[in-house]
Amino acid sequence: MDSDGELESLMAGYQDGDGTAAAALIERLSPPLHRFFLAQAISGRHADDLLQETWLRLHQVRHTYRPGEPVLPWLYAIARHIRVDHFRRTRRREAREQQLEELPERAGATRPATGGPDVEAALRELPESQREVIVMLKVSGMSLEEVARATSTSVGSVKQKAHRGYEKLRSLLAEEGG
Repeated sequence: MDSDGELESLMAGYQDGDGTAAAALIERLSPPLHRFFLAQAISGRHADDLLQETWLRLHQVRHTYRPGEPVLPWLYAIARHIRVDHFRRTRRREAREQQLEELPERAGATRPATGGPDVEAALRELPESQREVIVMLKVSGMSLEEVARATSTSVGSVKQKAHRGYEKLRSLLAEEGG
């Protein structure tokens, strides 16, 4: 992606009211943030909403960013809280609502058109904490230290979750392969 220094510089500019820096941050960081939400088994529509909510929240709390600190862990911590809040709201709403009928399965959800293993489906099978760590490490390209900061855990905990997640993914993909 971009160098940490470049992101830090853009964030500092954004804090100082530079609209160009804000636009550059949004342009560069929205795609990996969107993938982060999609990988959490969130529909595309909800991922779009969560992405927008993340940028709104970031705008409100941009003053809390400390210049010189890495931007990605700070940003992903905000995104993670947005996702957790969304999950809690959804669970509360579902608890109040009564399902009248089962929704049909999504067409093509079992295997991608290429005929290869469906990694996204396998990711959805992982526990949330393992899926989150793997997405941050592999999809967003964050370091172990950055993921630890974003998830408020230790590097050792991140390594353990990632290892267990990789093992589970291997097992799931092996089962799928036959």
